[in-house]
Amino acid sequence: MRLPGNGSYCILMVLLVFALAPGAQNAWAAPTTEAIPLSEAPQLDGDVVDDPAWRSLVPATGFLQVRPFEGATASEQTEVFIGYTTDTLYIGVICYDSDPANLIISDGGRDSITPEVDNFAVIIDSFKDRQNGFVFSTTPGAVEFDGQVVKGGAGSFGSGGGGFNLNWDASWDVAAEVNELGWSAEFAIPFKSLRYGGANVQDWGINFHRVIARRNELSFWAPLGRQHNLFRVSEAGTLKNVVAPTHRNLKITPYILGEHKSGGELTPNAKREGDWGFDAKYLLTPSLSLDLTYNTDFAQVEADEVQVNLDRFSIFLPEKRPFFLENAGQFSVGNPREVELFFSRRIGIGAGGVQQPIAAGARLSGKVSGSTNLGLIHMQTQSVNALAGNSYSVARVNQELANRSSLGAIYVTRQGDGDGDYNNTIAVDGRWGIGDEITITGYVAQTETPGKRGDDQAGSLRFNWDSESWTNRLGYAKVGENFNPEVGFLRRSNYEKFDVMIFNRTRPSDLWGLFELRPHMYHRSYFSADGYHESGFTHIDNHFEWHNGLEIHTGINLTHEGVREPFEINKGTFVPAGEYDHKESQLVFMTDRKKALSGSVKSFIGGFYGGDRVAVETKVNYRLGDAFTAALTWSHNDIQLTPLPALDGNPASAGDFRVNVVRLRVGYSFSPKILFQALVQSDDRSNLVATNFRFSWLQAANAGLFLVYNEVDDDSFVGGIGKRREIAVKYSRIIDVFQ
Repeated sequence: MRLPGNGSYCILMVLLVFALAPGAQNAWAAPTTEAIPLSEAPQLDGDVVDDPAWRSLVPATGFLQVRPFEGATASEQTEVFIGYTTDTLYIGVICYDSDPANLIISDGGRDSITPEVDNFAVIIDSFKDRQNGFVFSTTPGAVEFDGQVVKGGAGSFGSGGGGFNLNWDASWDVAAEVNELGWSAEFAIPFKSLRYGGANVQDWGINFHRVIARRNELSFWAPLGRQHNLFRVSEAGTLKNVVAPTHRNLKITPYILGEHKSGGELTPNAKREGDWGFDAKYLLTPSLSLDLTYNTDFAQVEADEVQVNLDRFSIFLPEKRPFFLENAGQFSVGNPREVELFFSRRIGIGAGGVQQPIAAGARLSGKVSGSTNLGLIHMQTQSVNALAGNSYSVARVNQELANRSSLGAIYVTRQGDGDGDYNNTIAVDGRWGIGDEITITGYVAQTETPGKRGDDQAGSLRFNWDSESWTNRLGYAKVGENFNPEVGFLRRSNYEKFDVMIFNRTRPSDLWGLFELRPHMYHRSYFSADGYHESGFTHIDNHFEWHNGLEIHTGINLTHEGVREPFEINKGTFVPAGEYDHKESQLVFMTDRKKALSGSVKSFIGGFYGGDRVAVETKVNYRLGDAFTAALTWSHNDIQLTPLPALDGNPASAGDFRVNVVRLRVGYSFSPKILFQALVQSDDRSNLVATNFRFSWLQAANAGLFLVYNEVDDDSFVGGIGKRREIAVKYSRIIDVFQ
């Protein structure tokens, strides 16, 4: 492959290499606590007070508020005990509460914790690299919540936002109880579920947070500013004297699957009545794991949400498949949801969401030293119908530096069946932390595709300043006309982008019950290679948040769209070529999400491609105890455009159309490990109704018994797919070979 030669990219390269220079570091002294060896393991029932295993331990305490009263002592005391046996890390927590009858508890589904319910969380930086960590959290109802933090919680890797991978699941246990003191919980985290260095005695980074929901209170053990959350591991405290084992770990997760499919466009190649496969995980070292998969299946994965696309560019759908999610953040390079150089959904999911069987694959990921991250992926897909099988490979290295800084490189390749059927992407990226508030990030990349030579580069540079009161950002990005990361995500091509944001957080002392005001301004513009202004968006807004949980957002948007060729925005409706400058008002209203019944309304009213648009999204949430949750969402777009006459082979278009999407989510938790979930969606644009029912009885993490029913009814087109039904029964079990 050729190296970037364009002047803009050379400048970006110089700036990224300059990121090797260390920045100033935060000099404040973080709190410390100690891990104590236990003579006996705690009885995992949630009772910390009466369990003799905890009596000799000195708790970590002294939590300080971030909200509502920043820097004040927490309104209720929290005590955290940490001990370990030869194979398990134990954490016991007592959350004192003067009014335990008014605790707010979420439903019992795994990973269902939200900021609006009482909860306790811990982040463990087991390498003490101040950039990565594992999060474990629970509620008075013993919900299991876990995730993986990379890059200090910054960036995205296709799972929905931020440098936090919620879809990462570990094998661990938690128990909780509500008592006269408040509530307490006991965590049992096997060392096998963590990754760490090889020293006999280790110091880890650690922090805790506690939420007292009815008071809108968030407090931390290691203090943080209001602009940060628990993922800010660079300011975590220290857990001293951890003696972690170095024993072998081999886990095999076989599955068996029975399926029945009917209707639609099924073919013998796409219909399977029974199947089997397995995943395997072997720890080469405590910090480096090898994952293998054969005949990979994702029948238990939740269906994608229906999205309405009202512009000319691609929409983003997050990765949800478990195999691709561990250490996924280490493979993330680019600008989230706009340019992602590796996007795992390209493997095994074709155009239109068509599933393509994955024959086999392997992934090597983790740390090869205290500060060097390594990632290797190789996957092979099978051919199905018109989709040819492909071989995919990814190589990633990332060197962590002082003060949240890093320098890395990535290589991504796809090889098809033919000699000229391939695609390559290569890139370098960097992050430079300056002091505690400034971060500079960027990348430069190039692709290689047969028939697309020249102008095949991309890059970006972003400046971020985050203080307690201000978040300011300045960014530049460029994508060439022939830049083509086929195993990535590219929302649009052939542009230069400039963006800027100024965001303020002010907490009035006494003003109409207001908790926080957040006035801000954001602007972005896209220009084509010849200087044509393709898109512009200016957003001026203020968020009003009250102590009682009410929020109102008021804003105005100034938009610009430059359309060079007519495009079909809706079936039978075309937008003419031209320049469109409009204004629209924006209003958001949200009730207190801590209540059993809550809701929100978002509205956008203004000009739209030479016409008018009224867009309204309403959402109603209901929670019944710690078992049942429901959320009903209705999205409505009423659009009136100037009719376009027949032009250049395009038929005459109608001027008015409406789009409605209705989504109902329902969840019922029989226990934290026995769950029923339903997702029903209706889209009148395509006359589609999709239903996804899932029942899961979990053994651990993503293993157990799954019953899944999918139905799609789409008869909007002559010769359409009609009604499709799929029923799947899947059983998988984690086998710990060396246990």
